[in-house]
Amino acid sequence: MEENSLSIISLIFNAGIVVQIVMIILVMMSIYSWTVIMSKKKVLIDATNDINNFHQSFEGEVVLSRIYKDLPPLVSDRTAMEDIFGSGYQEFTHTKSTSNQSLIMNSERAYRAMNTTASNEIDRLDSSLSVLAMIASSSPYIGLFGTVWGIMHSFIGLASVKQATIAIVAPGIAEALIATAFGLFAAIPATIAYNRLVSQVEEIGNKYTAFIEELFVIIQRQR
Repeated sequence: MEENSLSIISLIFNAGIVVQIVMIILVMMSIYSWTVIMSKKKVLIDATNDINNFHQSFEGEVVLSRIYKDLPPLVSDRTAMEDIFGSGYQEFTHTKSTSNQSLIMNSERAYRAMNTTASNEIDRLDSSLSVLAMIASSSPYIGLFGTVWGIMHSFIGLASVKQATIAIVAPGIAEALIATAFGLFAAIPATIAYNRLVSQVEEIGNKYTAFIEELFVIIQRQR
């Protein structure tokens, strides 16, 4: 087992300069993708907890003005759910007029404001995922480029050999194939994580939409 690991290490260090550069690039891409995965996972967990916590307090308090007074005065200090609620309630109470037409306009403005705030939050949650998708899709091709280059370089070296044997060809091909392995090592976790994170962002977006619809109905009743 130790000999195999040492042989793989030796193949990496003995690979051509282009193949080594490809492997370094893929290692950096893998490290960056794992950084995005871990940080984004924490952000999505916090967003899910925020939804659950605000729902509990929202269901226990039916007076919207009391909920609004309990919000942090600065928008930057509010959570996403607090910001969605605050933006909607602020637009709903924008004017003091109690006419039916004003209340209808206020409720419609509140609905648009909440959707805009939720959309901005989804954009924030969705950030960096495009980079993760790029790593997932491009890593195998970068690794394949290193493999093709390494094999091509090996065959060029065989031109000066009168009789090619497996012992001569195998090391060069093995060095080249390591680049493909590095590409897959970077791409597979990024692909799995991207699909999972996109699904979680979509689920959070659906919860935002459900809350907005629920709050809009409550606002309509208070007209």
